[in-house]
Amino acid sequence: MNAAPRGAAFPRERTPMNIFAQLIVSGISVGMIYAVIAFGYQLTFATSKTLNFGQGEALMIGALVGLTTINFLIGQSLGTFWAYLLMLPVVFVFGLAQGAVVEWLGVRQAIKIKSEAGWIMATIALGIIFKNLAENIWGRDPLKFPSPLPEAALQIGPVRIQPMEIAIVLGALALMAAVEIFNRKSIFGKAVVATANDRDAAGLMGINTSRVITFSYALSSLSAAFAGVLVAPITLTGAAMGAVLGLKAFAVAIIGGLSSGVGAIVGGLILGIVETLTGFYISTGYKDVPGLVLLLLVLSLKPSGLFGVATIKKV
Repeated sequence: MNAAPRGAAFPRERTPMNIFAQLIVSGISVGMIYAVIAFGYQLTFATSKTLNFGQGEALMIGALVGLTTINFLIGQSLGTFWAYLLMLPVVFVFGLAQGAVVEWLGVRQAIKIKSEAGWIMATIALGIIFKNLAENIWGRDPLKFPSPLPEAALQIGPVRIQPMEIAIVLGALALMAAVEIFNRKSIFGKAVVATANDRDAAGLMGINTSRVITFSYALSSLSAAFAGVLVAPITLTGAAMGAVLGLKAFAVAIIGGLSSGVGAIVGGLILGIVETLTGFYISTGYKDVPGLVLLLLVLSLKPSGLFGVATIKKV
């Protein structure tokens, strides 16, 4: 399943600089999808030092649930735009519930017995189960997701931009900003921050850290599900769409740093742009290589990520 936009529109005057600018714009929209999913990895790592390796499947389930919901609403004579807006709360609730289930079934006990292998294998196993369920419910064939915005590209300066690409960037930034505001302004958000800073100390202060960790997993899956319905209108939707996106987003989280929201955005933009440029100027068969090379370089030179902070592990 290709996460790149369907038929990226090129400028009418195909000069080298115009083509380069067009590729940068396309890379930004793909990169912001990576950033939203990577942001979900950061949410769970901050509170529990664990990761949900089923993030890609959370994205896929969110997209398919959204597809079913929007098709139902369109069948009720509702316009595609309004159907898309009404579909979002359904996807959000489903994402929250799925994340909570993953934490409850796959992570909670592993954290109690301090088993890293436990939560790694459990989240991978649950991801496989979700994918098999999706294949049996929606089938294996890719499906077209109705676009809530016109598919005709807008001419902005030397580049042509699909309205949905703009929506992807704005939606991704809005989600991450909303989470940041929630953490800073709400009482429960401050409990999340306290747990992220020091889980043991937060527990001694009376904070229910188990509930906070469950919430972080729920919010992580919500972000992935939201990414699913953002990217679905410019690609194809299906049970196989999440695996590659989830893996690339994990690379973005490592490149940017698992402790930095800014790192998720910068890492996503770097990977999205580099992939797009490589696919056009070299070959689509090699577009994944530069990102993997960058990942290896970061792991070798700065394991905490470009914007991450190295921590001292308690023993």
